Amino acid sequence: MHLELPKVRLESLKDFLKHYLMIVLSILTALGLEAWIEHSHHEHAAAIASSEIEAEIQGNLEQIEHIRAHDRERMQALEAVRDGLLHDIQAHEPDAVCLQHAKARMPDGLYLDYRWPVLRHEAWSVAVANQSAGWIGSEQLRRYSTVYALQDASATLMTADMSIVLDGPRMNDAMIDLQSGTLTAQDLLHVVNQMAATVNEAVHNLDSLDSRIHQAMGAGGQPHA
Repeated sequence: MHLELPKVRLESLKDFLKHYLMIVLSILTALGLEAWIEHSHHEHAAAIASSEIEAEIQGNLEQIEHIRAHDRERMQALEAVRDGLLHDIQAHEPDAVCLQHAKARMPDGLYLDYRWPVLRHEAWSVAVANQSAGWIGSEQLRRYSTVYALQDASATLMTADMSIVLDGPRMNDAMIDLQSGTLTAQDLLHVVNQMAATVNEAVHNLDSLDSRIHQAMGAGGQPHA
């Protein structure tokens, strides 16, 4: 801030006070203008950051819905194979018959193919890095931080659940044994049950994540401007 002071001769206290008041008012005006410009800049930066974060969250919600639909379809297919195998085994069908029926229910072969959405966080990371997140309203900022925390926690939970529910090496062995014709119906039932449970867990976690994101974002579950 630069002030150009008038170069005039002060001949009385009144003149001095007038010039002093002029200087004070000039300084206050300049400071006020500077503060207003900075506030406007912060508001603009916060609005841009909020818009980008809202769009990112909405895109993540759409990705969750898309992947969840795929996983639900795969879960139902695996459960149909599992239930059919269980029925045949309980009916004391020979292994050959059980496997024949199971193969008919999975024409593309035995595979898992559960998916997890790629939940983006670039807009949030940029807002934090350039400090524009600090200029967003506290309540709005709390909603955003909650959503991204939920995304990270859900991905971590799914990874942990997989290690508990699914035996990966056993699944791979079952795939090759099924092709070679050396797999028993009971072993196939165990593996398919694990696969179905894994995809079921993915669907459950995505259901929970979707619900909690909508809850965190407020009324109507939609991002706020």
